[in-house]
Amino acid sequence: MLSRRRFAQAVVAATAGATVAGCSAQPAAAPVVAPATTGGNTSFGPLKQIDAGELSIGYAEAGPADGPVVVLLHGWPYDIHSYVDVTPRLVAAGYRVIVPFLRGYGPTRFLSKDTFRNGQQSAIAADIVALLDALKIEKAVFGGFDWGARTAVIIAALWPERCKALVSVSGYLVTDRETNKQPLSPAAELGWWYQFYFATERGILGYTKNRHDFNKLIWKIASPKWTFDDATYDRSAACFDNPDHVAIVIHNYRWRLSLADGDPKLDVLEQKLAQGPAVSVPTITIGSDFDGPNTDGKAYRSKFSGKYEHRVLNGIGHNVPQEAPEAFAKAVLNVDRF
Repeated sequence: MLSRRRFAQAVVAATAGATVAGCSAQPAAAPVVAPATTGGNTSFGPLKQIDAGELSIGYAEAGPADGPVVVLLHGWPYDIHSYVDVTPRLVAAGYRVIVPFLRGYGPTRFLSKDTFRNGQQSAIAADIVALLDALKIEKAVFGGFDWGARTAVIIAALWPERCKALVSVSGYLVTDRETNKQPLSPAAELGWWYQFYFATERGILGYTKNRHDFNKLIWKIASPKWTFDDATYDRSAACFDNPDHVAIVIHNYRWRLSLADGDPKLDVLEQKLAQGPAVSVPTITIGSDFDGPNTDGKAYRSKFSGKYEHRVLNGIGHNVPQEAPEAFAKAVLNVDRF
């Protein structure tokens, strides 16, 4: 196992000189077919910044200050622009929408240079709870995909008093490191090739040097029917130039495979998550083409004990909110009315 000290030293060495760039179940319901197109919105307008926990978090905010709150969480390798077409739909319905950059993305920064650049799941969830505290938000509806779905599910499971309702793409994504030690079928292992790449020192160097083209490849693989253009990708790619991006991404995937240690102060949270806690808040899960055999949601249905619905988006890849913003926004509106 790679110690935190050795891990930090390796990443710091590999990322020296990185630049900072600014950023502009119940049985499945009948499949919803949504077109995979690039939406018409290009920005959120001026971003905001607030100290929260270990971070100064950059975030977009839109809608009435006194409206019910929705927090939308992005994944890797994406950013807040995954929600650039979802947000106006929610604002039109009267919601206050908060879309933060996760640690290691865009203008989000660590407050101390000495803080462990930790990508483990509970650290990211704790960041968002700290953001709620900083913004004096008692409770919100959460929506997310990829890392964002995992984060939202963790908050719903461990801090249900902060989560009014949940929309989670790909369902219950809480990482079980013991299960992750077991091999999958060769075809399934192939789909996680980048995790094995990130487990090597060559992977750190390669991702540092080639992250723009690397992440564009991931976009194409994860959403093969999505016809995004270069401008759409480059808008998000600028946010990967965060000075901690490589460290967070590499640690996240190494931690999942038990190749890097987490932060001991988070052990209590991880022990709770290792029990696979159920989510009791109202939830809509979304399956898409990316989910393969798990598209129907049956594999994780038992993890949701409250009012629940599963929806299927045929023809849509991994970046559901950006590929199918109308369907994602509708899920948020619907789950809040359960």
